[in-house]
Amino acid sequence: MKYLHTMIRVTDLDKTLQFYCDVLGLIEVSRKDYPQEEFTLIFLAADEDANHANPPLIEITHNWNKEEYTGGRNFGHLAFRVKNIYETCKRLMDADVVINFPPKNGHMAFVRSPDNISIELLQEGDALEIQESWVNMPIIGEW
Repeated sequence: MKYLHTMIRVTDLDKTLQFYCDVLGLIEVSRKDYPQEEFTLIFLAADEDANHANPPLIEITHNWNKEEYTGGRNFGHLAFRVKNIYETCKRLMDADVVINFPPKNGHMAFVRSPDNISIELLQEGDALEIQESWVNMPIIGEW
């Protein structure tokens, strides 16, 4: 398993980038706008990590709808790359972990920690061939 990123939602993108980049010294490594879904994703890395292949990142998510975040909803999730998403999810289920968002597409799943922190699991490389048993699993709760 490889740690990928931590996602946080922000309300004021300019103030956020001023804080993380200008004050803390993080470096913007990528940015993409999603006009249809009305959000922007910006990935930041620490200056010493920015030039490495696949550095650990902070994912800044700016939803354009001006949602007010309460109860820690501005913190999104931790993300890990796994070698086999199906085997990982099966191992977690065998340990009584609820798969909140099953790997229906062979690429992504979400679970929650005992403290209710959302954990995203992403398949290394291309998505695996879709498996019917996972496609039919329900989405449970929030992820």
